Amino acid sequence: MKAPLLHMILGTVMVLLMRNSEAQLVAARADASTYSLNKVKILVAPNDHEVVRKAAALLQQDIFLITGERPAIIEKPQPGKLIIIGSSDRSGIIRQLHGKKKLNLTEISNRWEAFHISSIKNPLPNIPEALVITGSDARGTAFGVLELSKQAGVSPWYWWADVPVQKKQSIHIKRSASITDSPLVKYRGIFLNDEAPALSNWSRQHFGGFRAGFYEKVFELMLRLKSNYIWPAMWGNAFYDDDSLNIKMAEQYAIVIGTSHHEPLMRAHDEWRRYGNKQLWNYDSSTMALRDFWRKGLQRATNEKIVTVGMRGDGDEPMSRETATSLLERIVADQRKIISEVSGKPANQTPQLWALYKEVQDYYDKGMRVPDDVTLLLCDDNWGNIRRLPAPDANKRKGGYGIYYHFDYVGGPRNYKWINTNPLPRVWEQMHLAWEYDVKQIWIVNVGDLKPMELPISFFLDYAWNPTRIGPADIRAYTERWAAQQFGDQHQKKIAELLAAYTKITGRKKPELLNENSYNLAGGNAFSSVIEETGKLEKETKAIAAQLPATYRDAFFQLVLHPISAVNNLYQLYYYTALNQHHAKYNLAIANRYADTAKQHFENDSLISLQYHRINNGKWNHMMSQTHIGYTYWQQPPFNKIPALKYLEAPEEEKLISIDTFAKTSKELIPAGFSGNQFYQYSGYVSMDAAHYSNAVNSNGITWTVLPDHGRTGDAITPFPVIAPRQQPGGNAPKLSYDFYVRDASAFELSVYCSPTLNLQHTPEGMQFAVSIDEQEPQIMELNKDDGNTRIWETWVANNIIIKKTNLYISKPGKHTLHFWMVDPGVVLQKLELNAGKAKPGHLGFPETLHR
Repeated sequence: MKAPLLHMILGTVMVLLMRNSEAQLVAARADASTYSLNKVKILVAPNDHEVVRKAAALLQQDIFLITGERPAIIEKPQPGKLIIIGSSDRSGIIRQLHGKKKLNLTEISNRWEAFHISSIKNPLPNIPEALVITGSDARGTAFGVLELSKQAGVSPWYWWADVPVQKKQSIHIKRSASITDSPLVKYRGIFLNDEAPALSNWSRQHFGGFRAGFYEKVFELMLRLKSNYIWPAMWGNAFYDDDSLNIKMAEQYAIVIGTSHHEPLMRAHDEWRRYGNKQLWNYDSSTMALRDFWRKGLQRATNEKIVTVGMRGDGDEPMSRETATSLLERIVADQRKIISEVSGKPANQTPQLWALYKEVQDYYDKGMRVPDDVTLLLCDDNWGNIRRLPAPDANKRKGGYGIYYHFDYVGGPRNYKWINTNPLPRVWEQMHLAWEYDVKQIWIVNVGDLKPMELPISFFLDYAWNPTRIGPADIRAYTERWAAQQFGDQHQKKIAELLAAYTKITGRKKPELLNENSYNLAGGNAFSSVIEETGKLEKETKAIAAQLPATYRDAFFQLVLHPISAVNNLYQLYYYTALNQHHAKYNLAIANRYADTAKQHFENDSLISLQYHRINNGKWNHMMSQTHIGYTYWQQPPFNKIPALKYLEAPEEEKLISIDTFAKTSKELIPAGFSGNQFYQYSGYVSMDAAHYSNAVNSNGITWTVLPDHGRTGDAITPFPVIAPRQQPGGNAPKLSYDFYVRDASAFELSVYCSPTLNLQHTPEGMQFAVSIDEQEPQIMELNKDDGNTRIWETWVANNIIIKKTNLYISKPGKHTLHFWMVDPGVVLQKLELNAGKAKPGHLGFPETLHR
């Protein structure tokens, strides 16, 4: 059996097996197969891990929030109903139940963060029934406890997004339910970064800064999301230095602490300013000072941690161009010596990572290596496109591989920090690549200010827990479940639709990159059609808001209504600015009216932010203070600045200016009674969405798979598995075919729209695909070999698309077929366009010319 086919079969079996562990513990109503948690007591041993006892206290709080009953936490068995909580390595009762064969720990033994939940009859004398939650270790047990809370009706976002707890008279537990689960990615984390002015000012107002009270709220959220790893806030802040209670809070919640890619040996960036005695951040000139600085950092960090090794320039800057890989290897060797001396153990017994971030990847490509036990943390390009993955046949590393990903970024071609711009289908597609290429040790994502990234954070961490459970066709269902968890079942489908729709819009072009010239005023996919789309979204969102119970209003505003209203208003601002400038060129009076409307939308922007800051008695004041209007280069403006508007002093009378043209069509050439998708020429072009193929050839163990809602306009398509070998186009090789009709023989320019996937294997030719018309020889095209060219790459990520072009000649009118051939896996096709040269596409290309 060929390897790709075997891989797909094994993957399917794994999905089926793992989905069995998603059983529901909590029933919607009472019947003979359930029992109530009313008057239950929570039993947890006093010597169990601190995080286990913390989880038990959170469960006690959660049951009270749901039912109004606060169960007692006891340390020894008492008659009546019990929730027995205990880790298998500490709890005597758990071991006793296992010894009496009341509880089978085999499935969780020797597994990282595994947990088991089940109901047991007569587990102990005078205990007729108990719900038992145990884990292979401290975090596993805590995750199991908080899984019960989530299923009972407490959203992980109950505090961070004011999601109301679902009130019930009782929590009904299914007697037959049993859950055994454990993560497939070992370390799953978030990075609080780019936190000024929003998170920094907010945390200062409520907690006096990034102190223990702040981190307690963050760590609780992480436990509820089954996350275990964090890079703390670091711009002007220092986790260990700012509050001595921070480390104690991390230990209490069993959160693994790390430092970012440019902060070696557990020292925050700002600490060199504080304690470096004004010496240069340079290993040659400050060797002894840096060694002492790093040693003290490690001596202080006595908690569970992953130590960052290596060195970048000061303040997240590159090292000098003269930096030699030999120097960097010496730095790592010296750092590992410090790790060994401080820990009293061989260095390979302390988890470490080396981040191949930006120019550091170049050192790796030039041959720099670190010891095998160090995790190689691969990175995206800061815009959600993974830069490098290990070859499928690469030797296994003891330290494995990780990924550092971004939902938020400060840097070129433009900061994006304001609202969520991360469509889940794109996140899935890139992290699926990481999973299939055996990157499983660390997944960490830059979440900026944490809010307003609630949905993508949930998705990233849920997917990291078990990537086999969510396929491309499951993403909408995931979003629906997430919406139901926050707002109940009644509107979950519509809310999921709204969440997907607005991130599709913000993902096309980040709001910080948007301006009055982003879309054409005329032609296909014109500005007017885009603001019609955003306006419809806001109208539908407000209709849902009006139907929700009042208790949901604050959460709904934060998670759904605010981003949609804010985005619609921003598009309206730039649309009316474009109309103002267009009509001012013709000295028409209506230009002044458009200017007034644009000014109103600029004012509305601040009013929408003010509304956010006032909800729940000002709980989230400062969180939407990030500037986002008036960028002139990559860095944010100091304040929002209205676009340039033109007021006319002596305008002419209004008159109609046509901004569209009549177009001929070849639609009538399509015969009646056709079957399958067929496209026609309109105004000189044929436009075909990738997922609307006429025929697909699946061969050599490769299957074309639609990625629903992936891309800028419709769905996308890609060959699976993503680790399949390179294919030779032609014959019965994997391909997609698109039938279309043209009016005349002509030379056409073919534009192939693909997701901005990077050259993951760093081959000279990059990823490839091939195209052909009818029976012509396939023409191989290169997708991304230019990803090292900054100007080209900036165009790709600014528009969230790679468009590759070639010329094709069609010798006669009528029906033809365009073939898209697989060469390399990982190429994600969104759209194909043939243009005879007369029409000009808009920002999103031409509207699809599909005859249905």
